[in-house]
Amino acid sequence: MAASDTDSGLHARYTYRLRLSSTARARLLAEWGRCRWIWNECVARSKKAHAEREACGPARLDRMLTQARAVTPWLAAGSSVPQQQLIRDFGASRAKALKDIKERLPVHRRAGMPRYKKKRESDPSLNYTRRGFRLKDERLHLAGGIVLTVVWSRELPAEPSSVRVFRDSVGDWYASFVVPTQVEPLPATGRVLGVDWGVREIATTTSDAHDLAHPQHGGKAKAKLTRYDRMMARRKPKKGQAASRGYREAKKWRAKTYQKIARQRRDTARKWAKRVVRDHDAVAVEDFRPKFLAKTRMARKAADAAIGATKKTLIEMGRKHGRDVRLVHPAHTTMDCGRCGARTKHALPLSERTYTCTACGAVSPRDKNSARVMLVRAGLNPAGVEGVRPPGAQLPEAA
Repeated sequence: MAASDTDSGLHARYTYRLRLSSTARARLLAEWGRCRWIWNECVARSKKAHAEREACGPARLDRMLTQARAVTPWLAAGSSVPQQQLIRDFGASRAKALKDIKERLPVHRRAGMPRYKKKRESDPSLNYTRRGFRLKDERLHLAGGIVLTVVWSRELPAEPSSVRVFRDSVGDWYASFVVPTQVEPLPATGRVLGVDWGVREIATTTSDAHDLAHPQHGGKAKAKLTRYDRMMARRKPKKGQAASRGYREAKKWRAKTYQKIARQRRDTARKWAKRVVRDHDAVAVEDFRPKFLAKTRMARKAADAAIGATKKTLIEMGRKHGRDVRLVHPAHTTMDCGRCGARTKHALPLSERTYTCTACGAVSPRDKNSARVMLVRAGLNPAGVEGVRPPGAQLPEAA
C-alpha cells in the first residue's frame, strides 16, 4: 500500500490479484490495443508539434481522440474512459519531461519524453475513473461490459475513487484502487531517531536496536538469475524471428525471480519502517539520493540495498501514523561531529570507518556519528552544538 498527500487529504493504493476468464482477458487486451494505438498517436503528434514549434496540450489531443472515434468504428467500440485517462497520463508525462529540460536538470535526473509502446514489449495498464467502474457482488465491473473477479485479500477501507487494471512482467493481472484514508496515530514515546543510509548497512541509526543490516536478497538469488540469463542467451531469437517457447519460459522464470526479490525488499523495508515509527515520535532522515552510486564499484550492492525505496517507505509510514519525519541535507554529514559540531579539514576516505573529532576528542563509528549529525541538523538533539537544548526537543533513544 502506497500513501500520498493530496488536497483532499491522505490517499492510499490497495492492490488486489485478479482472476480472469478467457473472455475477460481477451476484452482487456482488446481495450489495451486501442489505448496503445492512442498513446502512439499522441507520441507522433507530439513529435510533429515539436518539429513545427506548435502547442500539443491535452485539449488538442482530446479533440484528436474525438475525431478519431467518430471515423474509426474499431476505436469507438471501446470505452472512452481509459482512452481519455491515457491522454491525461501522456500529458502529465510530457509536461514533466519538458519541465525537467527547462530547469536544466542533469540527464540522469530528467524524466524522459514519452516513447512509443511496442505490442510485444509493453504491459497493459488501463486507468478508470469513478464513472468507468463499479463494485457489485464482490466483482469489478468495468466500462464496456468487462467483469473481473477480485481476490479480496483485505477489505477496502472506503469507496474507491479510481482503479488501475494492469498486468505485470510475469503475466499476472492486478487491480489497484485509490481510496481516501485517515491518519492512524500511534502512542507518544518521547524518543527521537537519526538515520544515516549506507551500503554495508542499509540504515545506521542512533539506536543499535533499529539498525537495518543489508539482507542481500539479490545476492542470494544471483546463481538462479545467472542460470536464466544464460538460458535466454542460448535461446535468443535472431532479428526478425519470433521468440521460441523455451526463450519465453526462461524469460518468465527470470521475471518471477526478480519479482520475488522485489517483494522481499518491500517486506523488509515495511517491517523496519513500522518498527521505527512505532518506537519514535520524530525521525531525522538523511535526504540521500543513491542514484550516483550506479557509476561506482558499489553499484550492484547499492542497487540490492534499495535505499531509495526504503527511504520512501519510511516517509510514507511516518505520514500514515502521524509521525514527524524530517529530511536532512546530506552534505558534509560524514565530516561534522555529532557532539560539538566541528568539521574536519579534509574529506574522510571510505576506508576510514572511525570518526575522531579533533575539537572535543569524541570517538565513534563513522556511520553512528553521521546518524547523530542528522538529529543535530533537524533540531531534535536535546543538547545542541552550543550545549543548549533547542525548544521542543525530545530525548533520543539510548544506543
